[in-house]
Amino acid sequence: LRMALAGREKRARALAAVTEVRALVEEAERAGLAELFAQTSVDLLRPSAGLAAWADFELRSAEYYGLLAEVSGRLPDAAAAEGFLPEEVAERVRNQRLDDSRRRVSLRGYQAFGARFVLAQRKVILGDEMGLGKTVQAIAVLAHLAAEGRDHFMVVCPASVLVNWTREIEARSALPVRVLHGPDRHEAFADWQARGGVGVTTFDALRGFPAPDGDTVSLLVVDEAHSVKNPQAKRSQAVALWAGRCERALLMTGTPMENRVAEFRNLVGMLDPRLADSLGEGDALAGSVAFRTAVAPVYLRRNQEDVLTELPSLQHTDEWEELSASDEEAYREAVRAGNFMAMRRAAYLRPEKSAKLERLREIVQEAAANGQKTVVFSHFKDVLTVVEQALAATGGTPLSGPLTGSVPAGRRQRIVDDFAAATGPAVLLAQIQAAGVGLNVQAASVVVLCEPQIKPTLEHQAVARAHRMGQVRPVRVHRLLATGGVDERLVRMLERKSRLFDAYARRSAVAEATPDAVDVSDTELARRIVEEEQERLGLEEEPVTGSGGGSSGSGRA
Repeated sequence: LRMALAGREKRARALAAVTEVRALVEEAERAGLAELFAQTSVDLLRPSAGLAAWADFELRSAEYYGLLAEVSGRLPDAAAAEGFLPEEVAERVRNQRLDDSRRRVSLRGYQAFGARFVLAQRKVILGDEMGLGKTVQAIAVLAHLAAEGRDHFMVVCPASVLVNWTREIEARSALPVRVLHGPDRHEAFADWQARGGVGVTTFDALRGFPAPDGDTVSLLVVDEAHSVKNPQAKRSQAVALWAGRCERALLMTGTPMENRVAEFRNLVGMLDPRLADSLGEGDALAGSVAFRTAVAPVYLRRNQEDVLTELPSLQHTDEWEELSASDEEAYREAVRAGNFMAMRRAAYLRPEKSAKLERLREIVQEAAANGQKTVVFSHFKDVLTVVEQALAATGGTPLSGPLTGSVPAGRRQRIVDDFAAATGPAVLLAQIQAAGVGLNVQAASVVVLCEPQIKPTLEHQAVARAHRMGQVRPVRVHRLLATGGVDERLVRMLERKSRLFDAYARRSAVAEATPDAVDVSDTELARRIVEEEQERLGLEEEPVTGSGGGSSGSGRA
């Protein structure tokens, strides 16, 4: 009756709608959507499926969040994801093809844009805020160029992150990696020249290698590029020479540089001398729209708040460090004595040449440059004392704590409150047994674990102090690890446990109440590691001491 009484235009619209609905239903039937929905319902009702799905989500959270953002339409602001580049530059970047055939990791939308920016603009500075995945973007560029047939690449970085770069490239791409560091670096360099691949070296080692001829090196990646901002330094001159001789160059720094025009100009000069000259000598343009427009061809920076639209994420990074000669000597003494706990903290016993301590300083300084608060956890009081002295000597960032087991409960909370109330960046030092449970430190968005813990649940609970309801920023966790010794063995032994079991245990009421319920025997673990290390180093076996079974406030138990 309504159709009969409706006007011709309304009847036409109604018939068109019916036709469209019928077409959609037919398409769904052809695709077998009914069966797919039925299977999905069955899978979701399986008790084990949720656990497996959660473990997979933890492993690939970035991919899930990216897909959810696309499906829900909650994509980051396009201009922010593109670093507010001028339209002509942004359009050129969008049109750049990105090959993923040699890559083993998915990219968020802003990360894919960053990789395209490097490819399209050829010699650039990627200044994304710490935690947005600059390393992954660099690997995406390397993988793309390798897929096009390029075969020589060079990564230059501080010694403290050399192992990390090697492992990240191996894990996230199909590219061969060659470490050009240590006493055999010149032989390794010759091998890299002959066979190609991704050479990974340090600033100091680069000075001893001959700069390439022509465009034989397809991409030079410089991590922590603010380290070469002084044009008078020999390391800066070596990087500048290589940047000029390579087909493409990518300088990476999480330190905001746009408000330090004099220093920034030096970095730009390595890539585009004419553009650097146009910036002038002073800081008059700092932070201005004119400045961002002027440097757009070579500079891309995105902030977390602009591109991460999901709930705050949790990002874990294992910071593998090679022990210095001084560290190694202290470690051998601890192994010879059969002292497991001394082995665990040997990397801090001689702070003047501590590789872990140097990396910790870098993490804290970069967090401070981005206005972020950091909490540093260790099992040992004496390690916290060493860290406190090192950070105090560096200066500039307020320190709170150490918060240890001997500090009364009321005083602990006041320390945390003072830390949270600090304006701008700050550092809280805490013994993991004392602060890992019961205190909330959502003010911190950077967490540093000075050494791996014997009980994995201690680490999970410590991280949960920052990554919890009320946290408004993504939380980054840096676990400092030394290669080739107790840290590597400890991590490997703990990883042998089923990941699904860990995922369940961490969330069970029993695990939260009694960490010992789901952890391996401390005494047996310590004895096994000490004996294996004594055998590896060819040292005489002595009685094993310091199992680490307790959580004594002494810091030396």
